[in-house]
Amino acid sequence: MLRTRTCLGGMVTAPHHLAAEAGASVLREGGNAIEAMIAAAAAVAVVYPHMNGIGGDGFWIISRPGHDPIAVRACGQAASLATKELYTENGEAAIPARGPRAALTVAGAISGWAEAQAIAAEAGGRIPLARLLEDAIRHAKDGVPVTSSQSDLTRLKWDELKDVAGFAETFAPDGPPPVNAILKQPQLAAVLENLVAAGLDDFYRGDVARTLAAGLTAVGSPIRLEDLEAYRAIRQAPAMVRLANGRVYNMPPPTQGTAHLMILGIFERLGVKAADGFDYIHGLVESTKRAFILRNAHLGDPDRMGPIWQDWLEHETLDREAAEIDKARAAAWPHVARKGDTIWMGAADAAGNVVSYIQSIYWEFGSGIVVPETGVIWQNRGAGFSLQEGPNELGPGRLPFHTLNPSLAILDDGRKIAYGTMGGEGQPQTQAVIFTRHVLFGQDMQTAITAPRWLLGRTWGAESTNLKVESRFDPAVIDALRAAGHDVEVVEEFDQMMGHAGMVSIASDGVISGATDPRSDGSCGSL
Repeated sequence: MLRTRTCLGGMVTAPHHLAAEAGASVLREGGNAIEAMIAAAAAVAVVYPHMNGIGGDGFWIISRPGHDPIAVRACGQAASLATKELYTENGEAAIPARGPRAALTVAGAISGWAEAQAIAAEAGGRIPLARLLEDAIRHAKDGVPVTSSQSDLTRLKWDELKDVAGFAETFAPDGPPPVNAILKQPQLAAVLENLVAAGLDDFYRGDVARTLAAGLTAVGSPIRLEDLEAYRAIRQAPAMVRLANGRVYNMPPPTQGTAHLMILGIFERLGVKAADGFDYIHGLVESTKRAFILRNAHLGDPDRMGPIWQDWLEHETLDREAAEIDKARAAAWPHVARKGDTIWMGAADAAGNVVSYIQSIYWEFGSGIVVPETGVIWQNRGAGFSLQEGPNELGPGRLPFHTLNPSLAILDDGRKIAYGTMGGEGQPQTQAVIFTRHVLFGQDMQTAITAPRWLLGRTWGAESTNLKVESRFDPAVIDALRAAGHDVEVVEEFDQMMGHAGMVSIASDGVISGATDPRSDGSCGSL
C-alpha cells in the first residue's frame, strides 16, 4: 500500500521510479527543485517513451520564495508549410494522427528545459547540464526494462504504428516487446550527449537541428530547419483563480489549464460538504461540463482567441456557470472530446522552490515518426488543430489546442502544492478530484490519489463519451448517479484511463510531502 512520503530536504514525484530517482539524486547533490525537474524530465523521456519524449512539448509552473509564480510555455508552432491546403488537397477531412503529416509542429520541450535552467540559475542553481542529463544518457545507453504500460500500448497500437518510419526499428524491432524486455536507445543517447557538449540550443540551431530537419523532410513531414531555428520557449504569467483557501495557478491558452481552474471555481460555489458521495461526484462532473463547453467553443491559438479566457476566471462568470447546474440532475452531454498521453512530475526543495511540470508527445508514441539517426520520436500535437474555421484552425506558425496543464496552488495556510496527471481529456478532471479531496476535504495526499476516480468523456482510444467510474465506488453512489441521468459505465478498479496523478507540497514548517499514483510505474524520490 502506497503512503504519503514526507521529508525535509526535497522531493520529486514522477510516474516512473527512475525519473523520480534522477531528480532526487540532483537534490542530494545540492541542486534545487528546478534543476531536479530537468534531470527527471530528461530521464523520463528515455524510460517512458510511449508517454513523452524530447520530440514533444512541455509546460512549467515554477514558484520561488519571494516571487510570483512563473509559467514557461514550451509548445511548438505549426511548420511554415503546414497549411490547410496540404491536407484538404489530399482529400483529408482531418489531420492524420500518425505518420509524417501528423508531425507538423516544432517540439518545444528542450527549449523549455533551457529556459527552466536559466530560472534555476536565478534561484542559485549551479548544477551543470552534463550532470542533469547524466542519468538519462546512462539509461539510453545501458537500457531500461519495458514497463507494462509501454508493452500494452505498443501491442494495442501496433497496427497504427508498425509501418511508420523509424518506429519499429527504434522501439519494437522484434514486434511489440514483452514486459521487462530491455530497451536500449543508443541514438537518443548520442543526441543527449551532443546537447551536453554543444548546449540545448543545438536542438534548434545546430547539428542536432540539421539532422532532425533533414530526417523529417525525408519522410514527408512539413517541418523544415527554418521552423526549428525560429522557435524559443517563453516565460509568461500563469492563469490564476482565487478560491476561499488560496490561489491556484495553471497555464493560459493554448492549454486547457483554464478549464481546470474553472472547474474548481464553479465547484466551490456549489457548497458540497464532503468528498466521494453523490453530491461531490455530481458537482464536479457538472462543473466539468460547464468548463468544457467554454473550452471547446473558444480555445486555440492565444493570438487568435484573444483575452476571452481571462473572463472565464472572473467571479461573475463562475457565479453564472455554477447557477446553471442542477444539483439533482445531469445536464445533457456529450461534447467533442480530446485524446492525449502525457506525463506530469512535481518537485519541491528545502528552500521553498516548487515545480509543476508536464511533458508530452500527445497520443501514445505521438506521430510514431522517428528520425533513425537520432532516436527522437516526434509528437503529433498538430493533430489537435482543426481544418475548420475558428480559434483552433490550422495555419503556419499557430499553436494548437493543448491538453497539457500543470497545476500549482499557494494556499493561505502557507502550503505550496504542485499537482497534475497525464490523461488528455481527463487531466483537468483528475486534478480537480485530487485537489478537492486533499485541500477542501482534508484527505491524506496519498489517499486522495489512490481513491477511486472517474472520467467524463473519451480518452485512451475509447469511443464512448459517457461517465466512466472505477468499480471501487460505493454501489449506492453509482446507482444515485444513474438515477440522476448520468450515463455511467463501471470500469476496472484501478483503470489506466484515469491517469497517472501525483502531488508534492511544502508546508510553512518546511515539511515536504509527496504522493504518486498506484495506476502508474512511479514513485517519490527524496533526500
